[in-house]
Amino acid sequence: MSQRAHLILSWVIVALWAGVIFFMSAHTGSDFDGTGPLTAIKRWLVGLVAPIFGPDTDIVNVAAHFTEYLIFGVLLVVAARRTWPALGKLALVAVALASLYAVTDEFHQSFVPGRMCDPADWLTDTLGATLGVAAAVFAIRKGRTKRP
Repeated sequence: MSQRAHLILSWVIVALWAGVIFFMSAHTGSDFDGTGPLTAIKRWLVGLVAPIFGPDTDIVNVAAHFTEYLIFGVLLVVAARRTWPALGKLALVAVALASLYAVTDEFHQSFVPGRMCDPADWLTDTLGATLGVAAAVFAIRKGRTKRP
């Protein structure tokens, strides 16, 4: 596969993941109380955290936001790495892009019945993206040191 094809594929994957985030934001947690894989994951997470944090704690929401954006941060670094070679600037751009998308995500949620625009969710999203970006940059730098 050519470098150009890798570049395009990397950004397509970023766009697809942004679509996953959009899809999840268009639903409430109760939308996943029926059957299917998302319901099974939700039940497992609730069963895992309820004994620790109590049955009324919505740790699943926090974990979902954090994880979605952690993955988004990694994907942005992978795609951006093919576009901009400067790793330091790339990391800042990736975090800024993820945080900006999180703002639009929260705005989108304000139009979804049962959802709301929550600055705490934006902060959780941005922290998740920051960790994802940091992990990806660390992996890239570590990979550089192993090569002769």
